[in-house]
Amino acid sequence: MTPIGKLYGHPRQPQTKVILSTGIISGLEIDLLPFEFGVTNKSPEFSQKFPLAKIPAFEDNEGFKLTEGTAIARYVSSLVSDASLLGRNAKESAQIDQWVHFAETEILIPSNNIYTGIVMKYLPGFSEEQHKHYQKGVERSLKFLEDHLSSRPSSLVVNDGLTLADITLAAAVQRAGQTVCGVKEREQVYPRVFAHFAKVINDERIKHVFGEPGFVNEPLAFRAE
Repeated sequence: MTPIGKLYGHPRQPQTKVILSTGIISGLEIDLLPFEFGVTNKSPEFSQKFPLAKIPAFEDNEGFKLTEGTAIARYVSSLVSDASLLGRNAKESAQIDQWVHFAETEILIPSNNIYTGIVMKYLPGFSEEQHKHYQKGVERSLKFLEDHLSSRPSSLVVNDGLTLADITLAAAVQRAGQTVCGVKEREQVYPRVFAHFAKVINDERIKHVFGEPGFVNEPLAFRAE
């Protein structure tokens, strides 16, 4: 199969996982190029195509270019309508957009900030107050998702099939499980959320994309340097 285009991104990046998963489920091949942060994205070739030097970034075989992970994932999901990744009607499509936005802004971004501040130490000035603020936000959002899933017989967020919303939520929840949710939280506080995560990432088609969960036993604690 000829790849539909080239993707610049890191395999461990949540947005890259989502894009690759949507391609696989749609029966499409995407060429994930070797990438070294701070080198590849600073090269003249990359900067000319993508001036903001951000990943993920996508270029198809006709030179069509996209940045922003959600936009790329949505574009790939739209290429094969039979895969139903964007839903089966306008209302489902709107619900999918809602959950994708929720996953990105309410779970992934604050979880990523904690991960970047504590694990990678790439967030200058990261404080205990910021940590508490981000953690509280993630917990509130996971409770909202937990309540929603309690009303879903399929254990999926929109319909009875895997959609872009489920994949995006799984990528976001994986980061929450690496930062905010230890064993107790995963098993006792948000069991439906992490059952949903397991259902999505154990799909044999995309299991290798998500890899090992990398979950923590206890929520990450702030440590002043």
